[in-house]
Amino acid sequence: MRKEKDFYFHKAKKENYPAHSVYKLEEAQKKHHFLKPGQRVLDLGCHPGSWSLYAAGIVGPRGMVAGIDLQRGQDLPQKADAEIHRLCYDVYSDELIGVLHKKWPGFHVLLSDMAPGTTGSQYADHQHSLRLCRRVLELAARLLHDNGVLYCKVFQGEDFPAFVEECKPLFSTVKVLKPQSSRQESREVFVLGLWYRRPKMQEINR
Repeated sequence: MRKEKDFYFHKAKKENYPAHSVYKLEEAQKKHHFLKPGQRVLDLGCHPGSWSLYAAGIVGPRGMVAGIDLQRGQDLPQKADAEIHRLCYDVYSDELIGVLHKKWPGFHVLLSDMAPGTTGSQYADHQHSLRLCRRVLELAARLLHDNGVLYCKVFQGEDFPAFVEECKPLFSTVKVLKPQSSRQESREVFVLGLWYRRPKMQEINR
């Protein structure tokens, strides 16, 4: 696995990405083509910025990427004409949704590479990951356009199937992906939700 990790590390450095995690997004994009020119993209847990840079390169000058993270990070090199806005917020902040709504009417794609700080307990880490992912679903319900897309990292565990079932009523298609650039022994996988469909009660209350 060390050899594979070194390959992606050096590939990211050569292509001027801050981290090799970019290839976990690139692989899904090349297969499912959910990022498109002109879209607005919300990147949760964006530090150090590889996903934002990659998304900006696809959505292009008519698109925009907003990155949210607890860490402010450094300014990103502009690989494309798309604007990249970085905001320093906790995703659990009560004001986050209001701040985003003031700036943009909504998003076509919601990305999340967030992960909890690991504790050494697989069960605890799994539960903390699910809590983050359920917050992502809450944000999707408030910020994602109809027919939008969710691509979200989650740690597998005994309650993972239940989380996938929670996603299914919200999207026409839900897939579980394990990118090649993820360590094979890692419990991280990615849930891809395509064509977001707003629950009927939300439509009534909008």
